Amino acid sequence: MQHLVILGAGTAGTMMANRMAERLPRDRWTVTVVDKDDVHVYQPGLLFLPFRQYRVEEILKPRASLLSPRCELVLDAIDRVDPAEQVVALASGRRLPYDVLVVATGSHIRPEQTPGMTGRLWQKDVFDFYTLDGATKLAGRLDAFEGGRVIVDTLEMPIKCPVAPLEFTFLADAYFRERGIRDKVELVYATPLDGAFTKPVAAAAFGSMLEERGISVVTNFAANRVDEERRLLRSYDGREEPFDLLVTIPLHGGAEAIVKSGLGDDFGFVPTDKHTLQSKAHPNVFVIGDATDVPASKAGSVAHFEGDVLTENLLRFIEGRGLEPSFDGHANCFIETGRGKAMLIDFNYETEPLPGRFPLPGLGPFTLLEESEVNHWGKLAFKWVYWNVLVKGGELPLDHRMLMAGKRS
Repeated sequence: MQHLVILGAGTAGTMMANRMAERLPRDRWTVTVVDKDDVHVYQPGLLFLPFRQYRVEEILKPRASLLSPRCELVLDAIDRVDPAEQVVALASGRRLPYDVLVVATGSHIRPEQTPGMTGRLWQKDVFDFYTLDGATKLAGRLDAFEGGRVIVDTLEMPIKCPVAPLEFTFLADAYFRERGIRDKVELVYATPLDGAFTKPVAAAAFGSMLEERGISVVTNFAANRVDEERRLLRSYDGREEPFDLLVTIPLHGGAEAIVKSGLGDDFGFVPTDKHTLQSKAHPNVFVIGDATDVPASKAGSVAHFEGDVLTENLLRFIEGRGLEPSFDGHANCFIETGRGKAMLIDFNYETEPLPGRFPLPGLGPFTLLEESEVNHWGKLAFKWVYWNVLVKGGELPLDHRMLMAGKRS
């Protein structure tokens, strides 16, 4: 019997486990998934928790309920991977042999790596919203907030869901307007980038939207310290930004077990062929989702498109055939812009977001690089698609390649 082991039961790992459980011969292969607990979080929902638009119970499910009965779910922390022995060592002492390994260990925030961030202001006036704990506690702080200077800051790239800081800023603007206190709030968007986003056309569009809403943008701001006493966010170049409330997107890194195993780069992400999703160091190790170092967004849509390619390449590898270098970095993201509207962007390694219609050329129903209520409802509807189709390994009617049909240069 041969063994496929998948590390991580988040979006990417769950999806791949279900796909491979359906495709691998039962009499020749086992499928084992490892994660530290039985709580699967719908991560896009974390954005809405601080504004009381979702309830906690809407974005949580047991991991076991999402996996094929064929899969063995092992609830244990990963200690390390030994590629030479082809074994995963778990914290309990159990050792899992593998013939093929899929690393889907994700990306994790590291607020403790920034001096002053997790001091006495942490989860009082300094919050993240990338974790369940951070998002729920931030909701309480926003309920009590009556005015002041609010900074939404990204420390450094890469981060999970690069558009989430923008979304939070737009939703915060709408939230303060709905409460009638927007005139008492100075809203600041601070970024280490030279614009509001990584791609020039989209950056210009988002920059205009921020300006229209009266949101200040501070660019090239690489924060490296929180001054608790003076309530300042400092950057490497000596600039300082005072705050009454700081909503931070902390430094991100790969899983500690990946670092411990020597499989990761300086950030803890696994060096991965950006087209085949095979590890650059170990032929029988493949990587998907936020755990990779590929220059694509760390987002759920990317994991889905990667999954289409990885499913085929895992089968090719097992059968001794050559891999298909067919992943093009495709990312597709809804961006909440507040007031019941959203924007949609579609891009890949080579092509930046462009205006147009998606997914049907000329028909949509979604508009690209343009706010609409339809886009907003599309974002909300995705939660059902996520729970019922995507993580269960179902097929979505979207090509994993980015298509130019329906787009305007």
